[in-house]
Amino acid sequence: MQTLIKNGRVIDPANQIDGAFDILINNGKIEAVAPKGKISGSKINDAQIIDAKGCVVAPGFCDMHVHFREPGHEYKETIETGSASAAAGGFSTVAVMPNTSPVNDNRSVTELIISQAEKTGLVNIYPIGAITKGLKGETLSDMGELKESGCIGYSDDGKPVMNSELMRRALEYSRMFDLPCIQHSEILDLTRGGCMNEGIVSIELGLKGMPVEAEDIMVFRDICLLPKTGGRLHVAHISSGGAVDLVRQAKAKGLPVTCEVAPHHFTLTEEACRNYDTNAKMSPPLRTQADIESIKEGLRDGTIDIIATDHAPHDLADKQVEFDNACFGIVGLETALPLTLKLVDEKVITLQRAVDLLTQQPCRIFNLDKGTLGVGKDADIVIFNPDTKYTIEPENFKSRSKNSPYKGWKVRGKVLHTIVAGKSVYSDPNE
Repeated sequence: MQTLIKNGRVIDPANQIDGAFDILINNGKIEAVAPKGKISGSKINDAQIIDAKGCVVAPGFCDMHVHFREPGHEYKETIETGSASAAAGGFSTVAVMPNTSPVNDNRSVTELIISQAEKTGLVNIYPIGAITKGLKGETLSDMGELKESGCIGYSDDGKPVMNSELMRRALEYSRMFDLPCIQHSEILDLTRGGCMNEGIVSIELGLKGMPVEAEDIMVFRDICLLPKTGGRLHVAHISSGGAVDLVRQAKAKGLPVTCEVAPHHFTLTEEACRNYDTNAKMSPPLRTQADIESIKEGLRDGTIDIIATDHAPHDLADKQVEFDNACFGIVGLETALPLTLKLVDEKVITLQRAVDLLTQQPCRIFNLDKGTLGVGKDADIVIFNPDTKYTIEPENFKSRSKNSPYKGWKVRGKVLHTIVAGKSVYSDPNE
């Protein structure tokens, strides 16, 4: 089965392509990428044609931080519904965090996740294994077994590894296995019982705050462990301007540290928590405008390596409670593109850089042969119209959960097609 995508603007940072190109797909692989109108003759006689006029054609987006809740919490999300949400957002590849039930800290759970992903046949799913058994922060998991089973990184996700000796050993193993340790940076002694950023807004609302120093101190500690261990540290969902500065300084010293930012941390501040909107409750919490400006500078100068959604679906029952009792997190896969394009509108980054942050860079950090439109590679492709304007309506999300603070936002940038291994896994119903 052949497919020809023509008349689009192809942006492929991995191959330094940005222009009017056509793409020929054959048997799930990219057979040719050539200037507009140059793919012709017998090669395309029987090809299905996708006219991408006015659209951007790019490698399928790659999100290295999602929660699909299976096994254990399928009422919030399943691998199937999460995959559908990813495809609708333009993502062809995602990495699922280990805070399932049971925890993904052993081969059997990893293989279950991979098996379920293969059954859905929608997007590429890669598991992240737990750093410690049961996410308890007491004993290291069998990190070698997890890698053999298919894990592409290690994390205790929302539970930071507080024990410094344990984190040191984990980083040593990460060097041996050449996989990153992904840290949720938080000193729990400072944040216990907190539910939003500590500051004027938390005082006015009468809510216990989570000081920004809790993030900064943990980032500093982990960076200090890198010179001796040689391990690879990846800072998850960075939200603090101080943490961005610490990562910048560490990179200047040549230390093996990378970091990600979630769209909510460059589009929303703690002000979104007013009216006790639990959809704005997340961990790390929404910070200040000054933190957002530091994050934007980190995106400009390359300190921040990738954009990841931290897609965290929750049922209504988990959110329609008192603010301090509500679960942390929001869904993010289906709003990532338009929120990232706001950075382009603000001239923080270029469109090419935006695509890079969502494609090539995540795959570089996690050693994945994805995020490229190179000839011979899997045909994982997103086609989106950057100019289509619409209103975000969470009730229309493919995700099983609808917990989003972006309801009613006017945005631009709509995914029209997502293709995985040459197969269409999403098409906009209005297209």
